Amino acid sequence: MTTEGSETDEAEDFEEYADLGATTSNAMEIAETSMDRVRELVPDETLADRLRQKSVHATGDPEFQHLMRFTGESDGEALDESEPVRAGARAVLGRKPIVTDITMVKEGITGRGHDSEVRKAIGNGAELAAETGMTRTAASVLELDKRGVYDGAIAVVGNAPTAALALADCIEDGTRPAVVVATPVGFVRAAESRQRLREVAEVHGVPVVTNVGRRGGSGLAAGLTNELIHVASDVRDGEVEL
Repeated sequence: MTTEGSETDEAEDFEEYADLGATTSNAMEIAETSMDRVRELVPDETLADRLRQKSVHATGDPEFQHLMRFTGESDGEALDESEPVRAGARAVLGRKPIVTDITMVKEGITGRGHDSEVRKAIGNGAELAAETGMTRTAASVLELDKRGVYDGAIAVVGNAPTAALALADCIEDGTRPAVVVATPVGFVRAAESRQRLREVAEVHGVPVVTNVGRRGGSGLAAGLTNELIHVASDVRDGEVEL
């Protein structure tokens, strides 16, 4: 028989692991075991480490933790790698919108643990794409930026390098997202687009989470964003201080 106290404890556990999508006791056990194994492979000392853990969980590759890059604030010569995580958690707590490049990333964002609107860029800017010949994802980013959507938002790019490049141009022109999570994947301009974002973000003080190399993708971007939500939930519960 389930007691009132055990129901409360179970609900708290569900909230803690909401980003993994587990809603039954068996699923919770699998999720907890999975993350316990990841923590054996990845340090668990900083907020940036939490995103490294999530990258390993999302890719199934312990070496991926070494590919993660965090552009934050500099304190002398020391880079505060956890600043993008803090910025993202603050944005979630402030109910700022989460804006993804494509539908797949949007669908991967958890609906639990936050009150942020989650929207996608793709589907906007069709006329601009037709007139200029640029990709639909780049045009969609530029169209939303024209409406002021990205200022103060959590900007997420999980698929299209051209979307990341367009977002970098917007930042260079004055747009200031609360944080950017960018893991576009592929052999054509993916690594270069992330490098461009890091360089622009460092100059203009925008917190960015990216990775190096050709790998990445929508699942990784969604997982990293969900971890920002998870951190915000822990702040709300008094378990983490920013």
